[in-house]
Amino acid sequence: MSKSFDSAGLTFRQDYFDDRAAWAALVSLLGDTFGIDIGPLQQLGGPDPTSMPFGWFAAGNTLAANLSAFAMPLVVNGRQINAAAFQSGAVRPPWRGRGLYRDVTCKALEWCESRQFEAIVLYTDKPLLYEPYGFRSLPMHRYCGAAPKPYSAGKPARELDPLNKADLALLQEALKTRTPVSDVLAVSGSAAMFLINTQLDPEVRLSWLDAEKAVIAWKAGKSGRFGLLDVVATEIPPLAVILGRLGEGPEQVDVFFSPDKLDWRGEALAFDSGTAFMVRSTTDLAPASPAMLSPMADF
Repeated sequence: MSKSFDSAGLTFRQDYFDDRAAWAALVSLLGDTFGIDIGPLQQLGGPDPTSMPFGWFAAGNTLAANLSAFAMPLVVNGRQINAAAFQSGAVRPPWRGRGLYRDVTCKALEWCESRQFEAIVLYTDKPLLYEPYGFRSLPMHRYCGAAPKPYSAGKPARELDPLNKADLALLQEALKTRTPVSDVLAVSGSAAMFLINTQLDPEVRLSWLDAEKAVIAWKAGKSGRFGLLDVVATEIPPLAVILGRLGEGPEQVDVFFSPDKLDWRGEALAFDSGTAFMVRSTTDLAPASPAMLSPMADF
């Protein structure tokens, strides 16, 4: 990975999220490259405080190439993993083919190694790009099955709006104290990713279960289906309670994480979102049974 690169006319910057203009340049880069808008993240508490961006800037504060790393602690097979994640990797067309992305990738890897992360994870639609750096793909699985009978006793859930000040404060507090949604594979932090994902997918609904002090991220599926994306709580309530509090009575349920804490069983089915989940680790890190990270942890 020591090949030369061409940075003529560019300036390298690192750790620039406190600079409004530089942050706006990243928002622009990701919007132009992937069609996503991370701008609302500033209204939701800002980027992950552990984030470390690596970027090459052109004149006019244009971000030509970027890759960001941040701490993303995981639970895998019941064990806490000190992990990092890569995100926001992109190069604008005029600067492609100059080795800039290879350079920021090497810088990000060096940063992670200096902090002794046990693993690094990422999502990509170009897995071959990362294999030379030691990343390997892990298959992702959702769970599908018949819905349990809803347990309807108790106070009904209420909808949450992350852009409402009071609801955002409630969400932030719940995210600080959450337990991993699964012991097989799950994040044990990463509040910023959860919050921005509420804005990137308009079909995501958030509901608050007051008695259980739980945030439910879900989708109303078609043809009698229900999609459970994530549960944020200190203790994960059973799926029957979740359905009852939401007032939902579906025939089928899709759970987009391992349901080992839901008091419910379904069939593991391969999940293909068009992107690969990849890991680089010092050990053979893999869930012991089919699993996937919640879509609310997608980065």
